[in-house]
Amino acid sequence: MERVVGPTNYNDLSNLQVLFLNGPIQGAPDWQKEAITIIHDLDCLKSIWIANPRRDYLPGTFIPEEQYRWERVHREIARNKGVNLFWLAKEVSHHPERAYAQATRFELAESLGWYLKRSLKYPSKMVLGVEKGFSGERYIKFAIDEDYSNDYDRIQAHSSLEETCKAAVDEIIQMVED
Repeated sequence: MERVVGPTNYNDLSNLQVLFLNGPIQGAPDWQKEAITIIHDLDCLKSIWIANPRRDYLPGTFIPEEQYRWERVHREIARNKGVNLFWLAKEVSHHPERAYAQATRFELAESLGWYLKRSLKYPSKMVLGVEKGFSGERYIKFAIDEDYSNDYDRIQAHSSLEETCKAAVDEIIQMVED
């Protein structure tokens, strides 16, 4: 059974271990497909549900407000009882009418705020990976290392999708075992 939900699925995942795939879609490769395979291979407990915001839309059918609402609900579920995985994939096709990864950059900042305000009720686990060549890679890695490298706020900017997925799965397995 594939444990993946997307914007057309509104399954109640509030009591499950959810891993949300945050990262660029428009202009990015389909890194989510690769991440799903890696995560399923690593999930020895077979308990992780993946929230994947990528889907194909027929021309003229994309409704940004619906996508936003779906993502918001599932990112919060992952924040409360799972992991928000961020993979900052480098741009493969440019869309001049839109800044690359504009929503992802906002969501990353928001999640860092959640992470800093975490408590026992909302553990707010997050994992970050930045692909070489992502615009802003150097700054993001510097800022993460500078601001989140102490014992309490430890976040590492991983350099490969495999490392990032493994760190996210390890976080969820640790939650289940605790």
